[in-house]
Amino acid sequence: MDQLGDLAGALAPARGFMHLDDADTDFATARVVVVPVPFDGTTCYQPGTREGPRAIIDASRNLELYDAELRRSPYHVGIHTLRAVEVVMGNAAAMVERTEQVTARLLDLDKFVVTLGGDHLTSIGVVRAFAQRFPTLSVLQIDAHADLRDEYEGSQLSAATVMRRVREVCPRTAQVGIRSLSEPEAQLVAAQGLPLWLAADIHAQTRQGRREWIGEVLAALTDDVYVTVDVDGFDPSLVPGTGTPEPGGLGWYDVVDLLAAVTAAKRVVGFDVVELSPLLEAHVSPVVAAKLVYRLIGLAVPERD
Repeated sequence: MDQLGDLAGALAPARGFMHLDDADTDFATARVVVVPVPFDGTTCYQPGTREGPRAIIDASRNLELYDAELRRSPYHVGIHTLRAVEVVMGNAAAMVERTEQVTARLLDLDKFVVTLGGDHLTSIGVVRAFAQRFPTLSVLQIDAHADLRDEYEGSQLSAATVMRRVREVCPRTAQVGIRSLSEPEAQLVAAQGLPLWLAADIHAQTRQGRREWIGEVLAALTDDVYVTVDVDGFDPSLVPGTGTPEPGGLGWYDVVDLLAAVTAAKRVVGFDVVELSPLLEAHVSPVVAAKLVYRLIGLAVPERD
């Protein structure tokens, strides 16, 4: 516990995810631990994601504890929020290692880990920790960008390379909502037959009253699934507060219906939500992100009998 504290700060935060009583946030009994990682060192366009974790936490404190669609209150499983992981400025490799260490120690304590970014680089270390403990892990990515570059601006550790690095430790992936990728990335997808769903194809099915894409995504995943959500996977009309927006994105129910199907058919073992930039839009976007985090906790961590 002391080592965990050295890396992630004290275990008693000043402000936590949702507005909960002490009994529902106690680290010893909480099944869910929220880990803020305010790193903003490799964002490709507009910066500001360092403020994302705090904005999500602040927005969550204005949400109802009762989820009307789930018809229950997910917080009953216990949700503890760590103080933010200390940022190593200008050192992506150190941040990957640090987030991997924090995640690994929490997993060894049998916690369900929810990571809040920060830029998408955050996910590399987190997935590495999960992959060591779940040998058949697959990763579901919701994102506007494929993030399959081998390097970006001379670095192999970047928000633009995250899924290339993830696939090195977890080859089973499903990429959903994509609407921006480079020609080499498109060639890689075609050559390796990578499971990737363009937002345009999803919307085309929706216009025809079809939802086959959800079943196709499920078929691409293993029984143990890690979910990484870049908020630019949503359409920017819903989440304008992100540094690299792309038009034509997913709607709220595209995302939550997919996540409901995944959690019903598979075991979601952890997730992250990244790339929120409240410096660009700090009213609606953090609320959407916070609502998504709380919904996914409710879907993935059912109450024990």
